[in-house]
Order: sequence, then structure tokens, then C-alpha cells
Amino acid sequence: MKNSRTGPPMGPLFLLLAFLSVVTASGCASLPNVQSMMNHELSSSDQPTKIMGAKGELSPKTSKAMIKRLERQVDETQLLQQEIQLMQSVSGIPLVAGNKVTLLIDGEATYAAMFEAIENAKHHINFETFIFEDDDVGKRFSDLLIRKSAEGVQVNLIYDSFGSKNTPESFFQRLRDGGVRVLEFNPVNPGKVRKGMGWSLSHRDHRKILVIDGAIAFTGGVNISVVYSGSSAGRPHSGRKDEPWRDTHVRIEGPAALRLQWLFMKTWERQKGATLSAGDYFPYVKQAGNTLVRVVGSLPGESKRLIFMMYMAAITHAENSIYITTPYFLPDAQLLKALSEAAARGVDVKILLPGFSDSGLVFHASRHYYARLLKAGVQLYERRGGMLHAKTAVIDDVWSTIGSSNLDTESLLTNDEANAVILGRDFADSMQAMFEKDLGDSDPITLREWEKRPLGNRMKEWTARLFKHWL
Repeated sequence: MKNSRTGPPMGPLFLLLAFLSVVTASGCASLPNVQSMMNHELSSSDQPTKIMGAKGELSPKTSKAMIKRLERQVDETQLLQQEIQLMQSVSGIPLVAGNKVTLLIDGEATYAAMFEAIENAKHHINFETFIFEDDDVGKRFSDLLIRKSAEGVQVNLIYDSFGSKNTPESFFQRLRDGGVRVLEFNPVNPGKVRKGMGWSLSHRDHRKILVIDGAIAFTGGVNISVVYSGSSAGRPHSGRKDEPWRDTHVRIEGPAALRLQWLFMKTWERQKGATLSAGDYFPYVKQAGNTLVRVVGSLPGESKRLIFMMYMAAITHAENSIYITTPYFLPDAQLLKALSEAAARGVDVKILLPGFSDSGLVFHASRHYYARLLKAGVQLYERRGGMLHAKTAVIDDVWSTIGSSNLDTESLLTNDEANAVILGRDFADSMQAMFEKDLGDSDPITLREWEKRPLGNRMKEWTARLFKHWL
């Protein structure tokens, strides 16, 4: 696949500049000491839980009652109170009530839901993606966006310059000619950098956001590419690597869609995009359901690394189960410790990883950590068949997240990322059912068998981990 980690050969000067850019960015960045921050924030904060509704902030009494109802849905767990309090204190990002949230498994279901939403757009379409390919899927999206623009709908598109580096400029020019406002995020070519912006190859927009009329939003792991054109649901699993990629997305209808809208608009502003036509990008959005959602965005240079903190807070306070799916797994010492300690206190910790990867370096560097995790009691699985690309977690049967962020250096330190946190037993049950189906298509990794792996594999793991901070 033409993806973020591979590409055509480039000139030596460009490669030198790219290397220096990545080394500089990685060398200056570090993840925060989350345990210290948690201890401080949880001991010093006595603010009541704040929840936003369609008409503004709910009363403390109503907010407290909503959280209590959630806690009664599951076995006793301190996860909700602890994670909610910490994220509210360090981020200021509110929980939002009144949403309908739909789990979308694989590209087939995701694209169908996106096409329907775009078809029904009346005012505007805001679209942000890492990869937008010039293939059958990309052409379907571009044709539809151009048609909606011709109907008078405002269409704004942000694509990442590096993620979409193999897509010809003529593809995006056709969109511009069709009335779509197109913004190239952080151009790879230094000569195309917009006035007032610096150049850094390592800073990428890895988000996948689609917002329709401010009221419906999508986010998750699915890019715009033919590799997702299929579904793992309801069909025999052949185990072949050329199967469609396995990924997960989410559709959010209700007030929380405006938070993803805000992330899109801030990116457009930071990237010096052209002035958008006057319009109501933040309309009143009525309640569509009863689900609580927090949308977490993360940027390079932020001291708090909000998505990393979100994961750490949930893992640290889990009491029953932690089920994580991630395609690129390069944990730092804090995350390794949190997972190991969770398993030690009796939490059922399972991590689902790909059985092969589009990045050999990341694949082997990830495997370097298997022995330590297995010895700590963490259960590891590798999925057979098409590339596993989903980035999800479900914890204690009530806390779920779906988004663009991998658990690797790129996502946690140098990319723009976005994750949705969904609270509730019903949605968590759907997430857990999806996870269990994926486990059925996976091979468990046992410590006994792992310690028998060939010396050649060990050498690949040892070598690959040396590049961890640049992957």
C-alpha cells in the first residue's frame, strides 16, 4: 500500500533534511510523568463533574446523577470517577451528553455511513484525513464532494502532505476546480510552506475527521484508500494478507460532533488556510441520544500529551478488564509499567496486535516488548489475515475509545491526533463483542513458545528497537 511509512525514493538532500527534522523533533519531545501529574491533580482537585448538554452546562446535581447511573451499569469500579476527574482537571475538555454513537467496523460500513451523511449535507462538509488516495475509493469521495459543492454546500478538505504524498496534485486540483476548499497540511516540499509557518517533516496530521452540518461527525482509524474496501464481518476469514484492512471508526450524532468541528476549525486556522465563507459552523445541535462522549485532541508541543494521559489514567485505574487493539505498539516505560501493574493486580489485560505490518521496523520493534509483558501476565494476540489498523480500547465494561492515535512515538509525540471516549455499558458491550471476534481470528502468543523464537527474529527485534524514537 502507498501509506505513511513507505514511499518512493527521494533525493539525498531531502532525506538529510527529513532525518534532521525528525531527530530534532523527537530529541526535544518527551512524554509527561503521568503518575506524578495524576497524584497532584487527583489530590488537589475537588471540582464537581462538568457535563455539557445541547443547551449548555448541566447542573452539578444532574451531572453527578448521570455518572452514578453509569457506575451502576457495571461491577464496582473507580475508573469513571478517577478518569473523568483527571481529564477534566488537566484538559478542560468537557464530557458531552445527548449523543447517539454508532460503531463502524471496517471500511465497507464506514464508507457507506460517510457517503449517506455527505449526500444529506445541507450547509457544510468539513473533512480532515491523513491519506486521501487517487483510487476507486478516493474518486468516489471526490466526485461526491464536487457534486455537493455544486449544490451549494460548503466543502472544506484538509489532507496531510506526507500521508497523501503518492496522490498526484492533479487529483486535488480537480477538487479545487470543483469548488472544494483544499488545504495541504504541512507541505513536504519546503518551497510550498505558507507564510508565517515553519517547516517540519515530522509534524503530521494523522486525524481522520468528517463533520456534516455540525451535527454528525466521524472519527477513527479509516483513511480514504481502496485497502479498506471490504469487511471482516459475516464472511469466512481466510487468513490471507491481501484481505481488506481491519479497522474501526465511529459515527457521532449530537452535541459532541461540535467538538470534532472545533478541532477541524483550529487546524484550518493554524495551517493558515484561506478564509472560509461566512456560515454557521457551530449551530445549535439537539440531543440525538443518551450517550456521554469526550473528544480528545492532541498536538505536538503540548506538555500534557492529552491522549497519552487519557490512556494512562484509564489503564492505571482499571479494576476488571483492559482490552486494547493497536497496529503500531511502541510503549514507553510508563505505559509498560501501567499495563504490567494492572495484570499484577488481577485485571484481565489483553492486547491485540497485527500478525504482519506495513512497517517491518515497527513490527519488529513492537515484538521487542513481548517477553516483558508476557512475564507480567499481559496476554498478547496477533491477528491473522489483512493488516490490523484499528486503534481502540474498552476498559472495565464501561469506558471505550476509538480514534486515530497509535500507541507509538509518532502518535504520542509528533502527530495531530483525535480520539473519542464513549462512556456506557451498551457501547462497551459492542466494543467487547468486536474485540472477541478479532481474538477468534488471532493467534495467542505464549511465553513458552515466544522464548523459542529463532535467533534471527531476536536480532531483528533488537535492531528495530534502536529506531524506536523515530518510528
